[in-house]
Amino acid sequence: MTSTVAVVGAGPVGLLLAGDLRTHGVPTVVLEQRSAPMAESRASTLHTRTMELLEERGVLDRIGPLPDGGPGHFGGLRLDLTAADPTHRHAGQWKCPQTRLEAVLQERAGELGAVVRRGRRVVALRDRGTDVLVETVGTDGRRERLTCAYVVGCDGGDSTVRRLAGFEFAGRDARREMLRADVAGLDIPERRFERHPRGLATAHRWPDGSTRVMVHLFGTTPTPRTGPPRYDEVVTAWSQVTGEDIGHGEPLWLNAFDDTRRQATRYRRGRVLLAGDAAHVQMPVGGQALNLGLQDAAELGARLASSDLNAYDRTRRPVGTRTLTDIQAQSYLLLGGHEVEPLRRLFAELLEFDPVRRHLARRISRPAPPRPHPTAETTPKDRSSAMGRLTHKTALVTGSSRGIGRAVARRLAEEGALVAVHYATDEDAARKTVESIERDGGRAFPVRAELGVPGDVHELFLGVEHGLKERTGEAALDIVVNNAGVTTPAGVLPEDVTPEELDRLFAVNAKAPFFVVQRALPLLREGGRIINISSGLTRFASPDQVGYAMTKGAIEQLSLHFARHLAPRGITVNSVAPGITNNGSPLFDIPEAVEQMAQLSAFKRVGEAVDVADVVTFLASSEARWITGAFIDASGGTLLG
Repeated sequence: MTSTVAVVGAGPVGLLLAGDLRTHGVPTVVLEQRSAPMAESRASTLHTRTMELLEERGVLDRIGPLPDGGPGHFGGLRLDLTAADPTHRHAGQWKCPQTRLEAVLQERAGELGAVVRRGRRVVALRDRGTDVLVETVGTDGRRERLTCAYVVGCDGGDSTVRRLAGFEFAGRDARREMLRADVAGLDIPERRFERHPRGLATAHRWPDGSTRVMVHLFGTTPTPRTGPPRYDEVVTAWSQVTGEDIGHGEPLWLNAFDDTRRQATRYRRGRVLLAGDAAHVQMPVGGQALNLGLQDAAELGARLASSDLNAYDRTRRPVGTRTLTDIQAQSYLLLGGHEVEPLRRLFAELLEFDPVRRHLARRISRPAPPRPHPTAETTPKDRSSAMGRLTHKTALVTGSSRGIGRAVARRLAEEGALVAVHYATDEDAARKTVESIERDGGRAFPVRAELGVPGDVHELFLGVEHGLKERTGEAALDIVVNNAGVTTPAGVLPEDVTPEELDRLFAVNAKAPFFVVQRALPLLREGGRIINISSGLTRFASPDQVGYAMTKGAIEQLSLHFARHLAPRGITVNSVAPGITNNGSPLFDIPEAVEQMAQLSAFKRVGEAVDVADVVTFLASSEARWITGAFIDASGGTLLG
């Protein structure tokens, strides 16, 4: 099988990736439909994290000294990006014309052995499982076929690779548009996001004497376009906003950009991957699109070389989602009309506070770099710094004020989920769970409801829905973990169990989980996860727990039948059966008792709550999408006999 990687698109993203692949010894060919590099510079701003990546690769040395880009902004409000890390050698933002960056990156890629083939347009590709067949057409009309190990689409927002490979590109179309032009022969004042009664205007003088103008008319909707705007459109809009006539200028380059927000629902589909604007389209505010794409490429090069491709999606897609959300907020502040003035005043006040400036500056100039994916050997503390697999997910964990439930809530939050921490009576314990999550940088909120009593599930979901709407704007769930339960006191023989005790066991352990799932169904998004906590006692006889084991057997049936019922929605339903697990009870403070219990496990130790929480977290992730209706033995081998 061939080991060549085909990179489609010879922009900065594709060329950086091609050079990186060659540093790892990967044969690389770049396919570009343009016969020559672009002459215009669409983007010119480099942020701190990108400067680090370019410095590591020796690219900054090739480019030479770069001018300081001055203070940044958030939605047109001044934001000094040096606040992210004032002592960093690349603090702030830097200016480098895209044409210069592309030239240096192509030179580097070529020296390292990458082949750049211009004038080749991709017209077909087929992922055959073991390789990818790519068909191109040259400027002379001749067709060629290339067999490669992987194909990476770095071919921009209108990506041919994305379309041919069948990636889903979710999001929304533009609602606001800004006209942009580089114009020679103008002598107008420089402006920086200057708001006028009718719109927004920006003017910046380039070193060659030309002027970049950008203009937006408040309340106008984007014009359907098949090419750049006409210069008379720019002239008219500029006049309406500023009152100035720029009709005598000579347009060198014309462009329109808007606030379209779209992102591939996954960055990998078999042997085809996406990076840069092929993976996400956003308003190019403050240079974030270019920086985001270059950081995609830097991550993907290492992942392709090591064949750890799922980690690329897991690492970069959450960063893209977060950045697109930030850019959408900026587009409201920047291009909104008079209706956003109160919001702009509020943001301006907030930006007076150092922690706010530091937080927003870091999100723009130093987005979280790729971090290692958690492994079985990673400690809980180490995992808290890992890039979240559940970023932007929401979760409900019943009975999560202590024990296994608390560990599950913490792990889901560590992976990025917003967690509803349910408790019945111990408000202090629930508060401590939430505080521990927030200390580690996670998000959670408490919800009180006593299960097993009339109106229990209704009360639970009133709190869940209120908490979700307050924090996310909608009452939508991705993950439900039915963990809450009660047990039979140790030593109670089957003949001594009363009807009332059995009713209580079934009310809390079986009836409540059923109605929790039922009530959650309208809130669960497609591809959601339901995990029900069962027990090893459904497979291991302990007569004094017969009532409890019966209820957990019901949980397993609930999982089995709902798994079939919800499969059309992509929702998985599974049950997890812990064995003897340290739940913080006084029994586990007695060394002799712990030693005796440990002998039942194949590993000769009692389980810890985090052992079970890791299993639940896996089932809540996208990696477990092909597992449903399963009974997962999380007893440490206790059931092996």
